[in-house]
Amino acid sequence: MVLVQTGLERFIETPPKWIHGCRLGLLCNPASVDRNFRHARKLINLSLPGQLTALYSPQHGFFAEKQDNMIESDDIIDPVLKIPVFSLYGQTRMPLKEMFDPIDALIIDLQDVGTRVYTFIYTMSYCLEAAKRFGKKVVILDRPNPVSGSVVEGNCLSSECKSFVGRFPIPMRHGMTMGELSLLFNNYYGLGCDLEVITMTGWDRRMYFHDTGLPWIPPSPNLPTTISAMVYPGQVLWEGTNVSEGRGTTQPFEVFGAPFVDIEKILSDMGGNKLEGAILRYNVFEPTSNKWKGTVCRGFQIHITDPNKFNPYITSLKLLKSVYLHHKGEFKWKKPPYEYEFKRLPIDLILGDKEIRRHIEENDDIDEIARYWQDDLNEFIEISKMFHLYRS
Repeated sequence: MVLVQTGLERFIETPPKWIHGCRLGLLCNPASVDRNFRHARKLINLSLPGQLTALYSPQHGFFAEKQDNMIESDDIIDPVLKIPVFSLYGQTRMPLKEMFDPIDALIIDLQDVGTRVYTFIYTMSYCLEAAKRFGKKVVILDRPNPVSGSVVEGNCLSSECKSFVGRFPIPMRHGMTMGELSLLFNNYYGLGCDLEVITMTGWDRRMYFHDTGLPWIPPSPNLPTTISAMVYPGQVLWEGTNVSEGRGTTQPFEVFGAPFVDIEKILSDMGGNKLEGAILRYNVFEPTSNKWKGTVCRGFQIHITDPNKFNPYITSLKLLKSVYLHHKGEFKWKKPPYEYEFKRLPIDLILGDKEIRRHIEENDDIDEIARYWQDDLNEFIEISKMFHLYRS
């Protein structure tokens, strides 16, 4: 197995010369570790004693303790270094001047999951914007895209569906690393801050996380395994419905269902339990929290048999259309709010295009729907290549 060296490990090994003497901030969470499970803040403090003056946390909190959407975390004092931790998912999602006053440069070390709706990439983008406004430098410590950088899938975000789960016109499965996205946002979409990316070594675009030799630390509570991350670009769609996406179980996003789901009808629509690169296994579960808490749900677990053939977004769109078609009396689109949007339907924000929901409601063929977004997707692929830092 090829060993991947993360941006964090390279930074600790050889810090940039300009950084000595700078007051440093670090945006991180529990997944910000090296291969020996040592946390970034401890490593940086050992390497650059006294220079780390502030910490910042994304959604789910500094310790990734907050389970759900719109559950805010407070500013705290780090119990290890005794320095402030400013929450960027609390009273504000955009860094305020007083949050950046203690630092000269911000280091960002977050594990992304390769999906447009994951908020960490937008927290990063707001930090780039604030750094430009307040005259600070940003350093991205790059990490792998866990669902590979060789596959790009789905429609690009439409302007009418912009939100905290979609800020730029990128597809659902974007195929870029955090470092590459930072360059795209900063240079192509014009955020324009003083930005440096510390790249990885040993990573190429074909790798899934299990190919890297790195430990998987859940970046958020409901992505406990690399498999949950691999199905997430599609299974996140259930968040916009009254169907359980598996929150409140031990296998969120891998399992899904509701008390009303007719298993045989869904299997019939999907051509049986064998999908391209995956198998649907009939499953009964009872969530301990969130939707259908304490209620028996019927549904499926997705078992990936070949990640290179499995297309999570298209697969889940087909499943969503089937559940909608056969359960119109019981199925419901989830009502707002969702990620601080109080008027627009959550499913539209997640899909990133209201027309896709309408196509589903009109029973249009999913493969035909996908053809209409292909030109935008091809354009994104060409744009994104300008910012690729790793070979295929």
